[in-house]
This record gives sequence, C-alpha cells and structure tokens, in this order.
Amino acid sequence: MAGKTILIVEDNERNRKLVKVILRAKGYVILEAEDASSAFCELEKTIPDMILMDIGLPQMSGLELTKQIKKREEIKGVPIVALTAHAMIGDREGILAAGCDDYISKPIDINEFPKTIAEILERSEKLRK
Repeated sequence: MAGKTILIVEDNERNRKLVKVILRAKGYVILEAEDASSAFCELEKTIPDMILMDIGLPQMSGLELTKQIKKREEIKGVPIVALTAHAMIGDREGILAAGCDDYISKPIDINEFPKTIAEILERSEKLRK
C-alpha cells in the first residue's frame, strides 16, 4: 500500500503529526487539513486514496464534512475513516450511519494503526474492482 495518498483532516496539530509520522514511515503520501475549508482546498488539488476524518472539527463537524464530500461524484468513492475520541457505546454506529466507511478510536495504537489503514485500503480497492 506504500505510495497511496491519505488526507488527514485533524484540527489538533500533535495528533496530525503523530499520524503523519506513522504513515509516512510506511511509505504513504500524506496531505493535511486542519478544518473543512482546508480539506476542500486539498480535495480540489488531489483525490486521495483515503481520508482520515476527525469528528470534532471546528466550524463544520467531521460528520457534516463527510456528508459534503460524499455528495461529490468524483470523490464519493474515497473511503473516509473516522479517527476520533468519540468512543462511547453507540458512537461507532452513529458515525458509520452518518457516512464514514470505517472507524478508528483515539488514542491510536501505533503498532496496529498502520495495519488497520492497510486493511481498509485493501478492502476499498477490492470493492472498486
């Protein structure tokens, strides 16, 4: 899966940096956005292979941003994975029902996280074929 492009939409700089370091070490190309407007700017330039979406974004929630992205024909097939601290009973189901394709809770396990990302990308590629 090395060489795949992942857009990280995360308002917390430390969280963004951690995810970026882990995934770059595995050979992924990383794009970054700290809010909805910067995410839309990135998506105008590049269609990533995956979007990692924080749910608690300022101005527009990650769930609302996910809905907006899924409306765009050219990018609606890109898997959006919620990367969130919302880990209470029922949160996962609500997040998936809102349009995210998968869910990873924070704090992330730095050993399991890249494996999970690779698995999601592989599943997504199989579905597109």
